[in-house]
Amino acid sequence: MFSKETYIRRRAELKRLVGNGIVVLFGNNEAPANYPANSYAPMRQDSSFLYYFGQHRDGLVGVIDIDNDEEWLFGDDIDIEDIVWMGFVPSVADLAAEVGITKTAPMTSLTSHLSPHSSKKIHFLPPYRHDTKIQIMDLLGIHPSKQKEAASVELIKAVVKMRSTKEPQEIEAIERACDVGYEMHTTAQRLIRPGVTERYIGGQVDGIARSLAQGVSFATIFSQHGEIMHGNPSGALLESGRIVICDAGCELDDYCSDNTRTMPVNGKFTQRQLDIYSIVEECHDYVLEVAKPGVKYKDVHFAVCRLMSERLKELGLMKGDVDEAVAAGAHAMFLPHGLGHMMGMDVHDMEGLGQIYVGFDDETRPNLEQFGTNCLRMGRRLQEGFVVTDEPGIYFIPHLIDLWRKEGHCKEFLNFDLLETYKDFGGVRIEDDLLITADGCRFLGTKRIPYHPEELEEFMK
Repeated sequence: MFSKETYIRRRAELKRLVGNGIVVLFGNNEAPANYPANSYAPMRQDSSFLYYFGQHRDGLVGVIDIDNDEEWLFGDDIDIEDIVWMGFVPSVADLAAEVGITKTAPMTSLTSHLSPHSSKKIHFLPPYRHDTKIQIMDLLGIHPSKQKEAASVELIKAVVKMRSTKEPQEIEAIERACDVGYEMHTTAQRLIRPGVTERYIGGQVDGIARSLAQGVSFATIFSQHGEIMHGNPSGALLESGRIVICDAGCELDDYCSDNTRTMPVNGKFTQRQLDIYSIVEECHDYVLEVAKPGVKYKDVHFAVCRLMSERLKELGLMKGDVDEAVAAGAHAMFLPHGLGHMMGMDVHDMEGLGQIYVGFDDETRPNLEQFGTNCLRMGRRLQEGFVVTDEPGIYFIPHLIDLWRKEGHCKEFLNFDLLETYKDFGGVRIEDDLLITADGCRFLGTKRIPYHPEELEEFMK
């Protein structure tokens, strides 16, 4: 939690941006895993509620009455039976006072509080949990299937504007999370060797996050099948001669890290692996040269795609005019996702508010009709204080190779005969977290996780 003044200032700015009406921000409740008393732990509070109200306790709702300049925290005090099992929890009034709020009420009075204001605009964010959807239906009479469309665009845009630009204290928190990310990834690099299971190393990586932070910021990806974007650890044994992807991050003090490294299982890249890896390495480092305030991240993405296509053409995997190939989407055979995404309190920051608001604006809307380009998550103009990921990759997806070859898709730009020989390759991705500074950018984290080939092989040795 930051200072009381931080939350007072944030709510004041939110009121200014939204303008009028009543803002209702729902905190999260405990989520049962497989029966009511066995909940997922620890509870994860809603990020926007945290941003403006700062409290991690379940069962809270924040209300900001813009027209009357009132701020309320609704929730029920914990009774003695819960205290016996879970320990003492401050009263709702005490929690409210910690973030500069003087008005509180039990949750049962939320409906009666909002009812007299039925003629006013009630602003809420798109809900993503079913219990919150039921609560909104009870409060406002909006069916869950209609709530995403009924969510307040004014509130969404205000929250995105505020949360996109990170305050110095937020950058410090992300930096700390990145330092734990260093420990997670270097632990994996020390343990990787033939005969160890993917699941074992994935579990060790998760354990570091649980030991040094609040836990993982997303489900750890650790797989020799790097061509699968979200390949979770399996019981498969690591095999000499293959490469393995580790995509993992932690959450610390409510802020995230997200890094990816690709390693040779036996500690030494083959020449074919190094050929592909070096292209991804070059693309990853190129972003440092071109990402800065005022530049559209969409343009950075396509600059990386052109560089990647040039290098793949040199290897014989692509052919023809590079600009025409990228315009046709041929590069998406190898890179079917975007260069990166916003990051902060959420690893895909604010994605639940609608990617079109978070990652784009009128001049950078993605082409939803083109494979690969339709998966861009970030295209808008960069601003000082933005935190984005830089994560180029090259993947050889057998089913995609077969489909495009059968359809003749982009056949003038792709060497399908050579692609056939890469079906057993897997994939390569290198990812770091990037802070946009006043005149450029820098990677976050006080220590760089090894990724340059010689450095990585030496570290694994």
